[in-house]
Amino acid sequence: MTSKPVVVYGASGYTGRLVCEFLRQYNVPFTAAGRNADTLNESMNSHVPGIETADYEVVAVEHTVDALTDLFRGSSVVLNTVGPFMKLGDPVVEAALAVGAHYTDTTGEQDWIIHLDETFDERYAAAGLLLAPGIAQMYTTGEIAAQIALETPGLDTLDIAVFWGGSPTIASTRTILVNAAGGSAYHLEENQYVPFDPAQGLVPLVVPGQHELAQSLPWGGTSHPVWFKRDPRVSTCKAQGGVFNAALMHGVPVIVADALEATKDMTPDERDAALDAVAAQVMNSMPPRENPRLNKSLDSVHASGPLGRAHVVIHGNSNYQQTGLLQAYAAYSLLQQPPRRVGLASGCQAFGHRELEGVLRSFGFIAPPIVTVHQ
Repeated sequence: MTSKPVVVYGASGYTGRLVCEFLRQYNVPFTAAGRNADTLNESMNSHVPGIETADYEVVAVEHTVDALTDLFRGSSVVLNTVGPFMKLGDPVVEAALAVGAHYTDTTGEQDWIIHLDETFDERYAAAGLLLAPGIAQMYTTGEIAAQIALETPGLDTLDIAVFWGGSPTIASTRTILVNAAGGSAYHLEENQYVPFDPAQGLVPLVVPGQHELAQSLPWGGTSHPVWFKRDPRVSTCKAQGGVFNAALMHGVPVIVADALEATKDMTPDERDAALDAVAAQVMNSMPPRENPRLNKSLDSVHASGPLGRAHVVIHGNSNYQQTGLLQAYAAYSLLQQPPRRVGLASGCQAFGHRELEGVLRSFGFIAPPIVTVHQ
């Protein structure tokens, strides 16, 4: 049983320790939880600036429903960073629900969010609890831009692009491969899920602020089509994204195709081990702390309707730090007031898109949105 109101599960990972950093800034007491106490202590002491002023504890826990339930008892909010979530997420969601805690995570794995919608939404809503996956830069900042565009009435189609500077973490690389091996990625068309063509490969996109075309992928479809399927204003939504590093982007489809070919006849356990090995070859060390001059982010949303158009661009930096801040703010807010929506909800639906915009701007992570409206 924890003595703190917030649990960060997976606190020793790259994203987890950023969440802890911003919880410290919000003066929110937390439990840093994971599999290994030594790794957790080393991560807190070496990678969380100002940790000596934080109110926290370190707890090692097994990844089972019973063990996690015992740990979460006494908490109000569970922030989960342990993925791939389709493989590892259910015990955490079950345990949070069992103790009456709100749940958030950092992933936009589309199949995971659809699974939560079908399996846990009604149970969390009945308990008056928030179930909010995908609170992270790659999903939430883009949704902020989309929600700003939808402030213009009469727009029903969203074309979303998300780009960032840098490279994926170890966990993100593993998730990319699992998503590719696990099933379809969907966009939304006339309020129905439509699968992306798995053979489409890279798609060039025009990125505001540069002359060179950027290369994009659907990244499992992202969370956006799921959130906007639940929004009566929107009938069609497609999201694509990538990193600004063109060489890295050109390598991703090759890596994924090779991994799928090599594992197609394996058992699930064999495939998991093989994908772990491939992910380690691509990224086997923690990336350095982000440099805002290099690790830029860009979220661009074109919204259209029969007689109008809007374009919203949000320039920012340090996408992983944006994620850490958004997670910490979610906990900070939930400890003080109920969310705007219970059950399955996005960060914007739960806390308000203008509120989250203000949080990111107040910490210097995004510039004021550039909004262009034609009606």
